[in-house]
Amino acid sequence: MTEAAESRSGQTDAMESSPYGLHRVLEPFGVLPQQAWRLDPDPRPWPDEVVVDVERLNLDAASYRQLREAHISAAALRHAVLQIVDERGKMQNPVTGSGGMLLGTVREVGERSPLGLRVGDRVATMVSLTLTPLRITDGLVDWDGASEQVPCRGTAVLFGRSIAAVLPPDLPDSLALSVLDVAGAPALTDRVVRRKARTNGRAPAVCVLGGGGKSGTLSLAAARRAGARRLVAVVPTEAEAARVRAAGLADEVVVADARDPLAVATAVGERVEVTVVCVDVAGCEHGAILTTVDGGTVVFFAMATSFSAAALGAEGLATDVEMLIGNGFVPGHAEFALGLVRSEPGVREVFEARERQTPQV
Repeated sequence: MTEAAESRSGQTDAMESSPYGLHRVLEPFGVLPQQAWRLDPDPRPWPDEVVVDVERLNLDAASYRQLREAHISAAALRHAVLQIVDERGKMQNPVTGSGGMLLGTVREVGERSPLGLRVGDRVATMVSLTLTPLRITDGLVDWDGASEQVPCRGTAVLFGRSIAAVLPPDLPDSLALSVLDVAGAPALTDRVVRRKARTNGRAPAVCVLGGGGKSGTLSLAAARRAGARRLVAVVPTEAEAARVRAAGLADEVVVADARDPLAVATAVGERVEVTVVCVDVAGCEHGAILTTVDGGTVVFFAMATSFSAAALGAEGLATDVEMLIGNGFVPGHAEFALGLVRSEPGVREVFEARERQTPQV
């Protein structure tokens, strides 16, 4: 046992570590790490923890958009992220409530860790930064603010119930991180589309709002693989529509503002059995509901979703739709998403095009 592990092991006389990370919560006492205001990011591991040397953060799309719009310069953007992490011991945007994930190398593995990781493994965490104890030690000096991928140095802690994927050797780190960040979306889309086909006796029509984004692109590919009989992508601009059409990811690609319910419903036309929401802006709930038939399913993956607006909107529209929250975890989701990138050239093309066209700050 290392000296660091010994020092943590000695604390268990007073307190046992929790596989859910309760022992890392500093305030308020008794809540889970995601709900906590502040976590303890001390890089000395408890016996069931793993410590990771961080190389890159991947801020989720809703959080990055909000931060970028609120902070004009790269310096201001860096300061905002550093302030959040310094104050909270984790990366949780106070406006969106969301975080992202990270890439790094395993530094130390507690003797009772159940994660199966080894020192030296390069991993992407498959749990949110909103519940991951995090320290940043380099001031984000290498981040120009032009992308949600943030090069940095620091440490992060994984709990006994955390999830991490060893990075694949056949894909660039930036691509793998982008894919793993949204791996839950295609896996759940696949499950819902196949379930709907079994229930209804025929393959469903599927609409993806935000079909040109990361989770939207993968969800389109997953729906196609699951046998969707009609596949509609809704995107905000003609340029994005051209990329999705060129990649062959949908039967129909329409341009509409996802925040305008009537515009979305008009653009989609005949209503669908499954709608998947992958946008990174607020106010898209009612359009998704209007595009979905009674008895259909809406899957909300966007962290900008207002679930009260969705529930009350469905009630106000007298629409009987099932509404699911995409929680980011489906068993086997990492390999499923990476498999789509490997086997569907159009998916990889869209991801790489997005990397080339990152906004300037």
